[in-house]
Amino acid sequence: MVEGFIPPSHPRAESLRVREKLVSAYRQGIVVEEGLIAHGRGECFDYILGEKTQPFALEAEKTAAAALLLAQHPVISVNGNAAALCAGGLVELAKLVGAKIEVNLFHWSEKRERLIVQLLKAEGAEEVLGLGSEGEAVIPELQSWRGKVNPRGIFKADTVFLAVEDGDRTAALRNMGKRVIAVDLNPFSRTALAASITIVDNLLRAVPNLRAAAEALKHEGREKLEKIVENYSNPENLREAVDFINTRLRSLEFGKFEHQPQTGEGTP
Repeated sequence: MVEGFIPPSHPRAESLRVREKLVSAYRQGIVVEEGLIAHGRGECFDYILGEKTQPFALEAEKTAAAALLLAQHPVISVNGNAAALCAGGLVELAKLVGAKIEVNLFHWSEKRERLIVQLLKAEGAEEVLGLGSEGEAVIPELQSWRGKVNPRGIFKADTVFLAVEDGDRTAALRNMGKRVIAVDLNPFSRTALAASITIVDNLLRAVPNLRAAAEALKHEGREKLEKIVENYSNPENLREAVDFINTRLRSLEFGKFEHQPQTGEGTP
């Protein structure tokens, strides 16, 4: 199926368009097979969340925006899925909060990194860090390609925004003393549990929400931003997400079907 053959009336038209976008990025070499599996896993949780940004996610997004604005050396880490789905939004967010962008891949190759860098630059990024001529720094505890980072980027960062991430690197970065912001639809994941601020939301909704929050907060004083971050509890936010999931599952009426067309705002 190609995007042109997806009927607009299809109840999951937007979801299918997103999947086709990922498949296209896979064919280009930006996304790997494992990334397609990861997307499907996340989409499952998004169904349970009602495919909408819930209040606990909005709170985490506001806190994340404040944390990025407070940071001295914020870095947005980008993998294949994130680049394929919202490269432009991540570039805009980076400019808004003064963050560097770094490509970091578990399944790394020079060609794949180059393709992602090209995509980000095509979306307006002036500089994209990766494993280039500046050499490599190593995150302790990580032996995969994820552990190799740019010395001016993730290694130096005090705050790292991870879009679609794994728990090992999240924990390793926390152990280095960094504040880690993670987007993860699964509140039970190692990433969600290890992050400083976990946004239980779809990346395609989280990034625009983060941009809006950063825009609203960027002229606020440092004291107010610090208060927002200090008043946030990640364990409590995750508990709210789990409570919501439990309540929603209990409230579903199985055997009863009511068609509700999918809208762009609430889709993965």
